[in-house]
Amino acid sequence: MQRLFLLSVLFVFPWTSAAQDDKDKPLPPVQVTWHGQSFFTVKSGQGTVVAFDPHLIEQYGRPQGIRADIILTSHNHNDHTQVSAIDNFRDKNVRVIAGLKGAGFKATWSNVNEKIKDVAIRNVGSYHDDTEGMQRGRNSIFIVEIDGWRIVHLGDLGHQLSADQVKRIGPVDVLMVPVGGIYTLNGSEAKKVAAALQPKEYIFPMHYGTKVFDDLLPINEFLEDQDRARIAASNDNKVLLNRDPTRPRPLIVQLHYWPKGKRDE
Repeated sequence: MQRLFLLSVLFVFPWTSAAQDDKDKPLPPVQVTWHGQSFFTVKSGQGTVVAFDPHLIEQYGRPQGIRADIILTSHNHNDHTQVSAIDNFRDKNVRVIAGLKGAGFKATWSNVNEKIKDVAIRNVGSYHDDTEGMQRGRNSIFIVEIDGWRIVHLGDLGHQLSADQVKRIGPVDVLMVPVGGIYTLNGSEAKKVAAALQPKEYIFPMHYGTKVFDDLLPINEFLEDQDRARIAASNDNKVLLNRDPTRPRPLIVQLHYWPKGKRDE
């Protein structure tokens, strides 16, 4: 797979002199970090950290040193709701926002639409399967606006989006999409969802099988027939978002997360 070195390239901003106020200094770029499965953290230029769908899957190892200001859970399955994976989850200032309210098949969608610090968050209801939740229940799609980026995390989406859902989600800069099948969209289905949402800048595949966790299908089907120039494989689990006009769009970024002492080749 082609490795694109743009992943580590930042915009270079001229820093202001020390005599100027800190408010005149440009903010650092938004950082996206993948922790395996559907677990991402996104850090704003002001340092606010949003965590999506934290897990404690044994094969990925116990997360270390992850702190967040906001924790979002798309649905109630235990590989998406492990808030204790966040070191400071007991802090009274940490906001935990569940995409569903209630338990089991009786759970209904929460109505999320709020601003926390420098982050705006809302959700759109969806299902974990293609039978309107009859097999696996409901799922929330989170739309997070941070430093001018509109980031959409699809959770465990299991169906094609309706025209109304696409409209309610709105414009997308960064899309986090499940591709591993079995419990969610498979690779070919995920490509159709991405085509419907038309993310402008980045696509981050998630919830797929790896060398250390093979309960799901691998990423291969999602990458098949894609323009190879639009695929970037990273040796790290982090990327700094940029709007470099020379890079392909949308850029499909395959991040890697390896437990300590292991590598997913």
